[in-house]
Amino acid sequence: MDPGPPLIAVSAAEREAVVGRWLARVLATYPEQTSRFLAREPDRFRNPVGHALREGLPLLFDEVSGAFDVARIEGVLDEIMHIRAVQDFRASEAVGFIFFLKPILREILAASGATLEALDRRIDQLALVAFDLYMKCREKVAEIRVNEARQRLFVLEKAAGRRM
Repeated sequence: MDPGPPLIAVSAAEREAVVGRWLARVLATYPEQTSRFLAREPDRFRNPVGHALREGLPLLFDEVSGAFDVARIEGVLDEIMHIRAVQDFRASEAVGFIFFLKPILREILAASGATLEALDRRIDQLALVAFDLYMKCREKVAEIRVNEARQRLFVLEKAAGRRM
C-alpha cells in the first residue's frame, strides 16, 4: 500500500493532547502499580514497555493523521506488539489499545472539522496491522515452547537410555 496524502493538519498542542491521552489510556490497561512505574520510569532499559509506548504512540498517530506508510507503521508497531504478545493479554486486549484513539480524536479534533470517518478507517487499518504482527509474535512464542518441550523430551529420553 502506497502512503496516502496527509488527512489532517494537527497543531503541536493537539498532537500532544491526543498522544498524552492515548498513552494514559494504554497505561491504564496494566495493573495500577505497573501503570505508575511505566509512566514514571524514564530509563529505556529498566522500562522497555514504557519506552516503546512513549516513543511509538506519537509516531503511530503521525502516520494515522499523515501519510499512513504501512512499512513505517509495521516498524513502530512491531516492538509494541512483541511486548504485548508475551504479556498477560488476550488478543483483543493486546490490540485493543489502537481503538482507544477513536474517542480521543473525536473529543479533541471534532471542533476542528477534521475528517473523522477517514481517520476511523485508518485506525481500523492500523488495528489490522497490529493484529497481524501480534499473531506472528504469538506463533513464534508457540514455536519456541514446542521446541523447548522437544528439547526437554530429548534430554529425558537420553537420560533414561543411560540408566538402562
